Amino acid sequence: MTNETRRGFLKSAAALTGATAAAAMFPSAIRKALAIQANNATKSIEDVEHIVVLMQENRAFDHYFGTLPGVRGFGDRFPIPLPGGRNVFQQSNGERIVMPYHLDQEKGNAQRVLSTHHTWPDAQDAWDNGRMTNWPEHKENRSMGYFKEAELPFQFALANAFTLCDHYHCSSHTGTFPNRLFHWTGTNGPTGTGEAVVINEMDSLGPAYKGYKWTTYPERLQKAGVKWKVYQNLPDNFSDNPLHGFRTYRAASMTMGNLPSGFPFIPYNENKHEAKDPLYKGCSNTMRKLGGMLHEFAEDVADGKLPQVSWIVAPTFYSEHPSVGSPVQGAWYVQEALNALTAVPEVWSKTVFIVNFDENDGFFDHLPPPSPFSLNPDGSPAGASTISDDDLQWERFNHPAPTGTRSQPDPDGRVYGPGPRVPCFVVSPWSKGGWVNSQVFDHTSVLRFIEARFGVAEENITPYRRAICGDLTSCFDFVNPNAEVPDLPNSTRIKVDAFTAAQALSLPIFVPSEDEQSLPEQPVDVRPSRALPYVLYTNANVREDKVTLMFKNTGTVGAVFHVYDRLNLDAVPRRYSVEAGKTLNGTWDISGQAGKYDLWVLGPNGYHRHFIGDTTVAQEDPEVRVVYATGNRQVSIVIDNGGTRSCTVDITANAYEAYSERRAVPAGGRVVVSRSLANQGNWYDYTVTVDGNAAFQRRVAGRMETGKDGISDPARLMAQITG
Repeated sequence: MTNETRRGFLKSAAALTGATAAAAMFPSAIRKALAIQANNATKSIEDVEHIVVLMQENRAFDHYFGTLPGVRGFGDRFPIPLPGGRNVFQQSNGERIVMPYHLDQEKGNAQRVLSTHHTWPDAQDAWDNGRMTNWPEHKENRSMGYFKEAELPFQFALANAFTLCDHYHCSSHTGTFPNRLFHWTGTNGPTGTGEAVVINEMDSLGPAYKGYKWTTYPERLQKAGVKWKVYQNLPDNFSDNPLHGFRTYRAASMTMGNLPSGFPFIPYNENKHEAKDPLYKGCSNTMRKLGGMLHEFAEDVADGKLPQVSWIVAPTFYSEHPSVGSPVQGAWYVQEALNALTAVPEVWSKTVFIVNFDENDGFFDHLPPPSPFSLNPDGSPAGASTISDDDLQWERFNHPAPTGTRSQPDPDGRVYGPGPRVPCFVVSPWSKGGWVNSQVFDHTSVLRFIEARFGVAEENITPYRRAICGDLTSCFDFVNPNAEVPDLPNSTRIKVDAFTAAQALSLPIFVPSEDEQSLPEQPVDVRPSRALPYVLYTNANVREDKVTLMFKNTGTVGAVFHVYDRLNLDAVPRRYSVEAGKTLNGTWDISGQAGKYDLWVLGPNGYHRHFIGDTTVAQEDPEVRVVYATGNRQVSIVIDNGGTRSCTVDITANAYEAYSERRAVPAGGRVVVSRSLANQGNWYDYTVTVDGNAAFQRRVAGRMETGKDGISDPARLMAQITG
């Protein structure tokens, strides 16, 4: 690829999503939202006056968006390695390999795919401390099913119009209720109080005087004078508002009327506006029209009564929960909420609308969750953290079960989460343009965004979550949000109807036979990508029978390095969680591997390092490290030869450019190879070998962060352009 071709590629890539957006057939709700300019009075987060959060049910990121161009989906070039030469997309059900397969609505009732197992035991077994080799064995074969744009037209349109987070994780390796506790309270049980921790679903907490006792985030908002409200249809909110499990809310509901026997929810009350207790008033209970509380939500928007913070809880059929709901019904519900907000342009100009999903059900996602290190069978740590053991203890299942919950196993030290990725849309006038954001988030990130805007701290969020998971602020452009948006089509629209939710086909969709299946394809394209706060390094030091990796983080947020020993993939993968400005070392004893090592390192947004060597071939191989020069957009590959003999190294680009170079490195000497990344969106991927011998390899790949927005990984697109 010539320099001129590269420059042309980047110009095209920079405008690509805008052009795609202009050509897309957006539904009217999205077109209207895009047309309204953002409040830009202070050019800061202070311009946000309303935050609205709608949490939907039980969908994994790959399940929805593995085929969306420009996100880390099925086209991931660095999937987790599995035993037998497989990768993470080739899962075993204990009898055969099951790959992700298309839930094609042209061949059956894909919209009504059944739910799968999604409780603590099966979730932990499928994740398997990060090994992720036998997902369908524990989650059923249909857990490998995924949708394409044909089944999710509104969801794809929303992602192409606004911002989709492709490193957003549920908070715990389990089901709905614990994850929603994280969402509403920052925890599944508070730190330091001795209260029990919830890891499974809740049956009934019994009489109204019982229930959870820790402080919820709405209570903190109430105390701080920040107006809030929960919009829900209590006769049918699919049990998805966990506030009903807390004593304070149950007590508030009792003061307003009779609590039905054995009914732990806040009761419906037509006189709610006359209620004195603010916790009761905050939990709206109206169901006057189709969609339940959406009528009241729309009324509050129209009447100028939308509070500063709102939570929406969807009824069963519109929650997108498999078996009982469908993606198209959920799309209608999101559309109607968006229509309510944009009905008053002044309100929408000051509103952030976050749509996320509580957990993945059992549906497969390929990215390794950024959990703290697991424990080996002998109880030793499989990794390390710069966060203290005292702080990490609240991330491990070493706590008793609360009364009123379903049976759960004895505490065993396994980590709560974060768990698998789930979709998260950030819809607002400050986040439009079809962006992908690849910073690591979880449900506590939503609370931290509210913290950032209104200054009300959630004390239950652990130091680990605060270090590793962001606060969503990187999803927004508060300084210049009103850049020109291309003209949008107005001749057609996606049909999103509440009553025609793909009921026509009743035939089930069968898992393809082993001979018929193939790895799924993710269309080749790029999209604009937000700047990320990561500056990460991994360097090796090999001495006789030991390999030491140093993990260094000079960015502004913490990060998790996942390490897979490809010569021992049955072992628990190691995880190193490194706070900003800190380093960690990990050492592998290779004496039992005949001097060989093969370590595969993964980090956020495609960060990858690969270390291969054989100390029986050469005891004095050089070492390779990366140096970033963000000012001139260069990456330098530094090769140090600390040995007593000279060597020859080959540096080869694996993507982005046609480059290969051979350099001699004298004994005790150093060679520095600098490459410009200006024509490849700051992405890089190079392999270094020694003396033409593949027994020694160092591969370095990722995106150099410059503090400026860029594009998603263009490797596959550039390869397609150059043929």
